[in-house]
Amino acid sequence: MSLMDWIVLFGVAAIAGSLGHALSGYSLGGRLVATAVGFVGALVGRWMGSALSLPEPLLIVFRGESFPLLWSILGSVFFTAALGLRARRRQQQ
Repeated sequence: MSLMDWIVLFGVAAIAGSLGHALSGYSLGGRLVATAVGFVGALVGRWMGSALSLPEPLLIVFRGESFPLLWSILGSVFFTAALGLRARRRQQQ
């Protein structure tokens, strides 16, 4: 992968992570954290989609590299919500 491919994938991950933060209602940090959550969300979302035998409806392909946008957003929502619930439990104890 070239530098431009990585920049595009980081941009898509940042968008997916930011949308995941907004939809879950819990923010973990800034743009770098949103990008990391977007990549983790892509992994979690892709795993959930394949486990349930679901298609990848919003697949972004850039120079042969694919990035599942919808599963990334949904995965980052679940990942951020789970971390938010865990943080709230720690604060209550």
